[in-house]
Amino acid sequence: MTKQEAPRAKAMAIAAEDRSFPFWITAGLAIGALAASAGLARGESHETIIESHGYNYYAELKYGPDIEHLDYVNPDAPVGGEIALALDGTFDSMNPYATSKGSWGALSTIGYEDIMVPTSDEVGSMYCLLCTTIEYPESEDWVIFNIRDDVFFSDGTPMTAEDILFTHELLMNEGTPSYAQYIQTVVESAEVLDPYTLKFTFAEGIPRKGLITQMGSLPVWSKKWYEDTGYGLNESRLEISPGTGEYMVDYEALSPPQRIIYRRNPDYWGKDHPLRKGRGNYDSIRIEYFTDSTSAFQAFTAGVVNLRRESDSIRWATSYDFPAVEKGWVVREELDDGTPPAASGFMFNMRRDKFADRNIRLALGLMYNFTWTNETLQYGLFQQRESFWENERLKAAGLPEGDELALLEEFRDRLPPEIFTEEAVLPHESGTSPTDRRNLRRALRLMEAAGYTPGSDGLLRNAAGETLKVEFLEDTQSLDRIILPYIENLKTLGVDATYNRVDPSQYQSLRQSNEFDMRIDSYRNGLTEGSGLQQKFGCDDRDDIFNPAGYCNEVVDEIALRLLEVETYDEMATMVRAIDRIMRYDYFVVPTWMLQKNWVAYYDMFEYPENLPEFGLGHLDYWWINPEKQAELKAVGALK
Repeated sequence: MTKQEAPRAKAMAIAAEDRSFPFWITAGLAIGALAASAGLARGESHETIIESHGYNYYAELKYGPDIEHLDYVNPDAPVGGEIALALDGTFDSMNPYATSKGSWGALSTIGYEDIMVPTSDEVGSMYCLLCTTIEYPESEDWVIFNIRDDVFFSDGTPMTAEDILFTHELLMNEGTPSYAQYIQTVVESAEVLDPYTLKFTFAEGIPRKGLITQMGSLPVWSKKWYEDTGYGLNESRLEISPGTGEYMVDYEALSPPQRIIYRRNPDYWGKDHPLRKGRGNYDSIRIEYFTDSTSAFQAFTAGVVNLRRESDSIRWATSYDFPAVEKGWVVREELDDGTPPAASGFMFNMRRDKFADRNIRLALGLMYNFTWTNETLQYGLFQQRESFWENERLKAAGLPEGDELALLEEFRDRLPPEIFTEEAVLPHESGTSPTDRRNLRRALRLMEAAGYTPGSDGLLRNAAGETLKVEFLEDTQSLDRIILPYIENLKTLGVDATYNRVDPSQYQSLRQSNEFDMRIDSYRNGLTEGSGLQQKFGCDDRDDIFNPAGYCNEVVDEIALRLLEVETYDEMATMVRAIDRIMRYDYFVVPTWMLQKNWVAYYDMFEYPENLPEFGLGHLDYWWINPEKQAELKAVGALK
């Protein structure tokens, strides 16, 4: 298969003026390679050159090059209507790439497409969207993206390989430091071979795993727009580069800090693309911001917004009895989601010396009572999280054995002996009283081992007479009921614990500058792991926003680096399980709760395919609005 031959006059004319390209976060979605082969060679290499419409490192691609649409979509879904969502908080920027400035609006990357995209019913596959095919040698020393010649930005200008190169270079110069450092290490050169052909050559001595999909996961911005406006990447602003996606910002309706509307691009290039059929079915997506979660929920009950993903267990259990539900206007469902839940919990700021002693971290963790919290405050709706990869494919369990044991043995002299003699560290068990006395006694012994003993005032003090001061940072009012009982338990232990709930913009600033002791946050881990492990958990990136706890363990670093060289999924899973085991022992997150379902409520006009895929809810992707049902709801006054 070769690149498509089609009229390119307009695009070539603009390309001659020198055009360009984009992305930042995923120094990590390393996914893999196996594809259809061809015998086409580039340059002087005598290697067999593989040409394919997609890539999976560990398995065969599910979808061939001639698919009509993805299995889990309705290709005949009606297009139209508006989905309206409510959020609590605020925004003052639409540029999510200004990672240290401003509070950016929800879905502000929705207009940008990546060169290659995953599906929701496979593990590890990536398919060409903005490209027709990719080419690479068996050694994977380089990759060529054969770019489509029919892709246009929302301002009507054509996208070419120059836009991709420009974005790559912009990220190198102005993107997050961890991303730039990583890409500079692994990419030797990037060059435009012609207006629709882009080549990345990888550095010698660097493991090849994930590099093709790393570069394929770049979104694309307009070089012309950046040059015309003079804007930089890392600055807070409302105006953003046009994208190639089906939605674009409606600037006339944009009203910070209250409202964002994204509207369908009527000239969207990809409306008939097999990967896009049956997807993006709304005419508009409206985001309404409210001062607090109560007001956001009330907007849903009143029909101001029409779909809600619920995250508050007490609200899910007790508050969905409002008139619109009783009248049958609102549907409430629990839909399964096979996506590994986020590794969430109370993060210790490991950059601070006060948390250097594991005994202290374990003691503080023992005072969080999941059982009482879940049964009393969360209606027993959650499970307690154990693993950083809460999925049987990758979760460490029991004692290490087989290949995992053999791997850990290589680092035995640098690992605690308990890694080999005790089962993977699990969250502690707690009783049904707010303060578990058994855990309190255990915590006191751990604090004494760390050099803290109770004083006459009941506070724990070290040899220098200093108390252990721990401040919890948060910006979400609904979490007060979870955090405050935990703080009371810590005070019972003798910790000088306080709570600082700030407004969202201040929280964003403190979070980005790592100015906190403890806060609720999460790590996002997937069913395949690659270079992103180093960005999330690596010592070199402990100040990165994607490593909220500032975790660092050199053995984890070495295994994560070795993981880039594995050839099979089983090998990768072995290494992830070993990392999971080590990180659980290190206990830098007090694990909280998890839910492997989606709680969703919506006005009864939304529909979705019967064969929902394993991963994700898809309400912004492959759901749609039934126009007849919408008209009926409007007629009875259900929707505002």
